[in-house]
Amino acid sequence: MSNPQNPLVVVPPASAPAIRRDSSAEPMRLVAESVKFADKEEMRNQLPDILGRALARSWIDSKFHDAFAEDPQGTLLHYGVEMPDNMFLEFQKPDSNRPRIVVYEQKPNSKFRMRVFYLQLVMVAGK
Repeated sequence: MSNPQNPLVVVPPASAPAIRRDSSAEPMRLVAESVKFADKEEMRNQLPDILGRALARSWIDSKFHDAFAEDPQGTLLHYGVEMPDNMFLEFQKPDSNRPRIVVYEQKPNSKFRMRVFYLQLVMVAGK
């Protein structure tokens, strides 16, 4: 059947639904550009989104998971996220299989650390 000259509905030509890119050429980024947090409040506002991306990536990328579990702060720094000296991260994998990241603050000359917040991704399926 040929295309009519005056169609009632114009149908655009079909195109591919997705374009597959070489993942090695552009690795999944945690931030669009480097971030250096100045204080705790700035971290509270922006870091949960970044850590959420890091946790999600750790579920699908075993090399990233291993590096992030071993040295979460160093891994973030590698991806352009720098934290203040008195703040640090801990990658925890409690009894469940769901890893969590805890952000701590430690005052200078103190042995005690205070938990600022933690992040844990939970997948929920519904029907």
